Amino acid sequence: MTDLRAVPEPPDPRAALPQVDAVVRSLPDLVAEAGHASVTAAVRAELDHLRAALAPGGRAPDVGEVAAAAERRVRDARSGGLVAVVNATGVVLHTGLGRAPLSAAAREAIQVAAGYSSVELDLATGDRGSRTAHLGGLAASACGTEAATVVNNGAGALLLVLAALAGGREVVVSRGELVEIGGSYRLPDVMQAAGVTLVEVGTTNRTRLADHRDAAGPDTGLLLKVHRSNFAIVGFTEDTPLADLVGLGRELDVPVVHDLGSGLLVEPPAGSPLAGEPSVAASVAAGADLVVISGDKLLGGPQAGIIAGRADLVATCARHPLARALRIDALQRAALEATLAAHLRDPVPHELPTVAMLHTTTAELRSRAERLAAACGDGAEAVATTGRVGGGSLPTRELPSWAVALDGPADALSAALRQGHPPVLGRITGDRLLLDLRTVPPAGDEELVALVAAARERAGVR
Repeated sequence: MTDLRAVPEPPDPRAALPQVDAVVRSLPDLVAEAGHASVTAAVRAELDHLRAALAPGGRAPDVGEVAAAAERRVRDARSGGLVAVVNATGVVLHTGLGRAPLSAAAREAIQVAAGYSSVELDLATGDRGSRTAHLGGLAASACGTEAATVVNNGAGALLLVLAALAGGREVVVSRGELVEIGGSYRLPDVMQAAGVTLVEVGTTNRTRLADHRDAAGPDTGLLLKVHRSNFAIVGFTEDTPLADLVGLGRELDVPVVHDLGSGLLVEPPAGSPLAGEPSVAASVAAGADLVVISGDKLLGGPQAGIIAGRADLVATCARHPLARALRIDALQRAALEATLAAHLRDPVPHELPTVAMLHTTTAELRSRAERLAAACGDGAEAVATTGRVGGGSLPTRELPSWAVALDGPADALSAALRQGHPPVLGRITGDRLLLDLRTVPPAGDEELVALVAAARERAGVR
């Protein structure tokens, strides 16, 4: 005889889910860090997900499990914001990581400027002052020029120069210097936006002075020379020296502007890792009327654009309406003042992290790598490697360096290190993850060992 008694339905696990308030109360540190509203929203979202996903007869997660999942939601939501990272890539001026890290003095200056400060006040008279006058004076002294002015980035500096000195006129430039760099910056587009007419001369690999001379005419506003960023032209090549272009500019009574970009102030000595990189000093000596550089590359400071050279041309740029739209803010100004002051104290200021990293010897790096590899335990080894300057400087130059190589699944270890607090960014070479110490300050060595251990645990690597 068939038993027709009803089979009891399995219990609904959703009834056993913890209450929102109970989960939130279990996360006091996260609430203090991210705010009560953010944590509550994450907990509600996780519980809603569980209510939709739990099948009859399943197990409901407890308070701790729901709290852990909610915390991951909060951190994932905040991952798009700025967080401090450990740069172990070996790329000194890493654009994705903010290029030049600031010096201690620059950071202290930012703290002062973050409150009320005399950014546009003349304390002697009580009248409104200039935002950039003092800064321009420092920049001119550092660059060895009559005058200088500063805007908020290097591309903006060139845009301002083109608009102020050649708006509505022609600008002559070599085809081999029509650069495109990161972030879709294309020189022809910048020139169009500045309201000038591009006159490109020569060929990609060979441009002679005669090409510039033949292209110049009554509508020529300036002659432009551009430092190639992120690439090099080698082989059957010819380039017009800046000094020759300056001579033509004098002959035609047309300004010559050198867009250096990377911002190396002085000629590097023989044997320097920067040997071969063009400098502001060399451009000034060659007679360039204006030099344009960035602040956050080899200068070692914040994002900024410096226009240095003849006083009358600098003044014309500073008076142009675009100067207001491109002006530097108080925090940038404070950091740049501290950076320029460091260069004025010492032509190779090791107090700037960028300079210190570039000039660290391989012997120092090897010693650190061997010590850290031993501290990281089995599966870690000190290895010789090469890094890069980055930031568009010396694109074909490799920087000899030393790294800690980690055995194990490189992708998994890399992901686990990126999930640390702070995240660690290395690079994968072959089947190993390398942590290049050229870009890791020595003061961070102990922390790096702890972060590696935590990442190995997360990745399940012994």
